[in-house]
Amino acid sequence: MTLLNINGKQHTIDLPGDTPILWTLRDNVGLTGTKFGCGMALCGACTVHLDGAPIRSCVTPISAAVGKKITTIEMIAHDGVGKAIQQAWVALGVPQCGYCQAGQIMSATALLKTTPKPTDEEIDSAMSGNICRCGTYTRIKAAIKQVAANKGVA
Repeated sequence: MTLLNINGKQHTIDLPGDTPILWTLRDNVGLTGTKFGCGMALCGACTVHLDGAPIRSCVTPISAAVGKKITTIEMIAHDGVGKAIQQAWVALGVPQCGYCQAGQIMSATALLKTTPKPTDEEIDSAMSGNICRCGTYTRIKAAIKQVAANKGVA
């Protein structure tokens, strides 16, 4: 049995320690906002936060999350920065198909929490592991810059 803190709630998980966080979230906890993309940590669709840092949940085992806090897209609106990112995403019409957007939002939120006023290079670096097949990169960057420009983000 593994005890995991997911979105502020304790969950007892009866799975092997090498089970990826992604499948635990989706199949055992019922949180389906985190998406499976490549299964090799290359696309970013499965991004969640582990103690505030963005990680690829498709390759991170649940054993690595013991004693830490997992935050998923389902909870990100309860974070001031996360909520601002989601609002900017809507205001600027960022999503096209939307499949990658949970991972994009999680990476953008982590960036702005550690670097409130990122440069273009810092945005590019933080978001480089997130692939958008629809090519909405310009709108993603504009949304991040919009949130960074607002004083209310902290």
